[in-house]
Amino acid sequence: MQQTSEEKNMREKQLEILESLERFSFYTDSNFRIPFTGIRFGISPLIGFFPVAGDFVGLLLSVYVVLQAKRAGANNKLLFTMIRNAVIEFVVGLVPIAGDAFDMLYKANTRNTNLLRNFLYQELEIEPPKKLRIGMLILLSLGLLLLFWIIITILF
Repeated sequence: MQQTSEEKNMREKQLEILESLERFSFYTDSNFRIPFTGIRFGISPLIGFFPVAGDFVGLLLSVYVVLQAKRAGANNKLLFTMIRNAVIEFVVGLVPIAGDAFDMLYKANTRNTNLLRNFLYQELEIEPPKKLRIGMLILLSLGLLLLFWIIITILF
């Protein structure tokens, strides 16, 4: 199916928005790491330490993601889900200390960016990148088998 230049421009715009939101979500949700743990957090939970005002600013950051998703052509069902994620993070975030811990783990902006990515990949008929190809898996298996054979040969 041939794409018109308008469709190509829209597709490029959607991919640019997605790339921008991926960076934005990283900084708001996962920029920092607690040493010796797998726990990552961004500026959003840090802002949330300021009672009420910080949670409101966090909500505004989440609204930005939703508005960008609308610009990218997200449907109403997806936008509703994204708004729900933002509201959940806001309301639970109002609870002192426990809400801040929830913000670190829930990561509404990352969730919403992932939802948009899945929607756009489906909408644009883009196949998501594969983590590990079958050929690489076979090559890795053969390499391990060869290494095991060499070790057995040396030992015995």
